[in-house]
Amino acid sequence: MSLLEITWTADPAIFTIGPREFRWYALMFLIGFYVGYKIAERMWKREKLNPAWIDPLLYYTVAGTVIGARLGHCLFYDPGHYLAHPIDILYIWQGGLASHGGVLGIIVAIYFYSKRVSRKSMLWTFDKLVTPTGLVAALIRFGNLINHEVYGKQTDLPWGFRFIDNLHAWQKGAAPVFTQPCHPTQIYEALCYLLTFALCMWLYFKKDAWKKEGFIFGIFLICIFTARFFIEFWKENQEAFEEGMILNMGQLLSIPFITAGIYFVWRALRKNHSRKK
Repeated sequence: MSLLEITWTADPAIFTIGPREFRWYALMFLIGFYVGYKIAERMWKREKLNPAWIDPLLYYTVAGTVIGARLGHCLFYDPGHYLAHPIDILYIWQGGLASHGGVLGIIVAIYFYSKRVSRKSMLWTFDKLVTPTGLVAALIRFGNLINHEVYGKQTDLPWGFRFIDNLHAWQKGAAPVFTQPCHPTQIYEALCYLLTFALCMWLYFKKDAWKKEGFIFGIFLICIFTARFFIEFWKENQEAFEEGMILNMGQLLSIPFITAGIYFVWRALRKNHSRKK
């Protein structure tokens, strides 16, 4: 086997019960949220916060992520189909989650969490929420890798992956049909997200950057969506309508988040500078 043929044969299913599969992708979600919850407990102890606020934060975040990611996929990438067949939006097990939609869903969820639970500003909450989120995002991308999805364009680089192109048929016993070597963009993103996670953890626990409201949140947005913007150049477009576009939908949706991140960092630094005068 040459270096240009790293053949990826991971089975997305851990086990199957009847017609239903329990997938590694779902396990990555669960592990990510569990670890995020444990990190949040450390934050709460560090700041001596009300422990009754932690569980609702998890519930709001999970609901916002799943609902937002599903609606984002349906409305950003294939609105014609889902507006004509709205019941299909509920068929989440058939696949289709958009990270940008997940972020928007979390923003809405945190709005209600801040109003009904913590009575703190949304930026106060986001600084804590995003600190472990890079790890969650990385685990989800590893789930995409195991699912043979969200991979990149063809490449002749030594680390090109050959994914199974007829995954569902292969799981039912058919011979695998492999893609040409492609960029493993899931790994590219996962590594960027892990670096973002490390940076946010360092800012929170070593530099006490949580005292500059909105600063960690802004850094998170800049890192995550700048990485997403540039990695999209190596990705296959998800929908046919993107073929004639200079920037694809993922890149266009990333620009507002990068801009918001720059604003929140500037705002936090300006406020901190004003306090020192």
